Amino acid sequence: MKITYTAHIRETDKQLQSVKEHLQGVKDLAESFGSKLNMRHVAGLAGMLHDLGKYTNRFQKYIYQAVFEPDNSEFKRGEVDHATAGGRLLFSMYHRIENTPQEKLLAEIVGNAIISHHGDLHDYISPKNESDFLRRIDDKTLQEYDLAVERFFQEVISKNDFIKYVALASKELDQATDYSPQQSLFITKFIFSCLVDADRTDTRLFEEKSTEKYSQSHRLLFQTYYQKLINKLDTFKYSTTSSQSINQLRNKMSEKCETFAEKTSGIYTLSIPTGGGKTLASLRYALKHAQHYHKQRIIYIVPFTTIIEQNAEEIRTILEDDEHILEHHSNVIEDDGDDEQDDGFFVKKQKLKLARDSWDSPIIFTTVVQFLNVFYAKGNRNTRRLHNLSHAVLIFDEVQKVPTKCTSLFNEALNFLKTDMHSSILLCTATQPTLENVQHSLLKDRDSEIITDLPSITNSFKRVEIVDKTDYSFTNEGLATWIETNLNNWGSTLIILNTKAVVKDLYERLKEAGVSVYHLSTSMCAAHRKKQLNEIRSMLSNDTPFICVTTQLIEAGVDVSFKCVVRSLAGLDSIAQAAGRCNRHGETESQNVYVINHEGENLSHLKEINEGKQITKSILAMYRKDSERYGHFILSQKAMKEYFLQYYKNMASNLNYYIPEVNKEMTSLLMSHRNENEHVQYYRKKYNAQLPLFLTGSYKTAAEHFRVIDQKATSILVPYGAGKEIIAQLNSDDWTEDLSKLLKQAQQYTINVYSSGFRQLIRDDALVIHLDGAIYELKENWYSQEYGLDLHGEGEMGDLIV
Repeated sequence: MKITYTAHIRETDKQLQSVKEHLQGVKDLAESFGSKLNMRHVAGLAGMLHDLGKYTNRFQKYIYQAVFEPDNSEFKRGEVDHATAGGRLLFSMYHRIENTPQEKLLAEIVGNAIISHHGDLHDYISPKNESDFLRRIDDKTLQEYDLAVERFFQEVISKNDFIKYVALASKELDQATDYSPQQSLFITKFIFSCLVDADRTDTRLFEEKSTEKYSQSHRLLFQTYYQKLINKLDTFKYSTTSSQSINQLRNKMSEKCETFAEKTSGIYTLSIPTGGGKTLASLRYALKHAQHYHKQRIIYIVPFTTIIEQNAEEIRTILEDDEHILEHHSNVIEDDGDDEQDDGFFVKKQKLKLARDSWDSPIIFTTVVQFLNVFYAKGNRNTRRLHNLSHAVLIFDEVQKVPTKCTSLFNEALNFLKTDMHSSILLCTATQPTLENVQHSLLKDRDSEIITDLPSITNSFKRVEIVDKTDYSFTNEGLATWIETNLNNWGSTLIILNTKAVVKDLYERLKEAGVSVYHLSTSMCAAHRKKQLNEIRSMLSNDTPFICVTTQLIEAGVDVSFKCVVRSLAGLDSIAQAAGRCNRHGETESQNVYVINHEGENLSHLKEINEGKQITKSILAMYRKDSERYGHFILSQKAMKEYFLQYYKNMASNLNYYIPEVNKEMTSLLMSHRNENEHVQYYRKKYNAQLPLFLTGSYKTAAEHFRVIDQKATSILVPYGAGKEIIAQLNSDDWTEDLSKLLKQAQQYTINVYSSGFRQLIRDDALVIHLDGAIYELKENWYSQEYGLDLHGEGEMGDLIV
């Protein structure tokens, strides 16, 4: 009787998936993912070997007891290591003296992916001058390792065929790599991504009894989308406002995007001024380019979730499709270190993590935070998405908002997407940062700007006058009085300040004074902000004088048009973006944007804003002396370039993501050449031997310390509107195959809370914790209709209709 070696036991009916079936299924999926970069066999090798350790008697006993004899199990969950054996087999066979450099590199890249597929990639050499990779793959004691290898070659593939397969993988890797540390980093991450997604997908399909097939081509869908977009743009041509000069300019720039889309993939810029219609113009470029060059998906990356909500809704309406457009605000499920532990049997928490979460939708809206997390953050659910960034069109909206400390990491990721991942990148903003002028420079293409004659276009879109009021320092008391005095003359007015504290205080002062006032905050969930913005747009259409008080979250791309804007002094790019919310559609010939100096803002922990503020102050001073230098417009292209060159010069020491805990920059941990890596030299002194590895990146250390936002943020579901129903469904025992869709919906009702606020919520018993910390739910008293999250527990929800 033939023995079946078990990889998984399905929860619902206790059916078995054999190790052979699982390894073959993961191999097939990984091959399809890896083929995107012509590394079919490299990725397939990782899939074929990843769970080889499940062939031990020890694991077979462990999984049987865990499912059928849980009260008498000899093992603790996660105690039996089944992830190391496959990496060790590859390393032991192909990382010897007689092996070629390509074979050794293959063993290091694929070996690391295999041993790490339930966590994060290991350090090849750590800041402690030790190799965690070698300790795991070469030194760790593995019980029944030889038995597992024997069964693998008997059941899955013969040794001779295995050797032939590895030879193909080695050849692919040799053709793909130039052995630079940057490329080695990203190829390792890519193979890891292919393996993790293939493993999770095959496991999910087995658990759901699904025969779903992986589909790569969205070309027909993009053709349909393109025609719908063109039909919509045609309606603008025949509208009653089509003859307005601003609409004629928008149409002209949209047509330029159409023509430019025929250029080969690269890194390009689209510097349409604010209010110039860049969302639809960039979509026109993306859909045309995707068809022309067989791209698989279009990904919009924005700085703030507020833009996701607006842009996704606009594009959904035009394309008449909801199913294929994904908004990815944040991870609803928390990473907890045991990220995707697959012991072959399932509890509810593990099933949540198997849900489809790999960015395989045709059109995706996400944030810069989530994009950078894919490349650099802890948690393999982030890295899982990386392979789906290949053969894509990536549109970065308001690219100047990339956090300064991440500038070099951002540039290196985009360079890899261009040179190796066959993707095209479009940087959209009226205020283009000079990313090509820093140490880790962005490899923009020659003649990269889509819009020609930018100074003339910028002047044509001028709809505001910048009024410099920075010679006087405002307090909130004085600001409130000034606003009350002028509101009837100004009409609808947007106030943008630099910190949440002064925004909330000013809002309360104006409300007490009887002024019609709205408040927007990142403490509100997406659905809540959307409702507030809809009310604000309704007030704007009624031409009613009122005030909206907010932070910079409204600046980047939110389509609102106030008659007046007051902006607290910040970077020149922020002032330009604030100005884009005033007289946005040219309703009148010109309106005023007041720039003020607010003495109540504490910017000691907001270095980027403070630095931008000081540079802008200097440029304003020069403008007062010689306005002709900037073409008599402080927001001119010349002024903006001057601002960014000075900004990156002043912030040069902050561009490479410094990690104080290890006194290293992330670029050094991840991308330093072997002969420049001091830890390699210390290793030689410590062990009196050379580090026997090509790769020297500290991948795990870097991931553990990476945060796009300085503080760790935790995702929390809030009891706002449909959020209550979603919370109930996630906690019910009625599990459906539509779990992935439910998690996507949940993002609309999620807020991200920084560590200090999260600790306070825990202390105040404000959270309900589900599934051992996989999901956090905020209790009702801690969510307010006015402010969103209320850390005082005095939230009043009122009668909300959403």
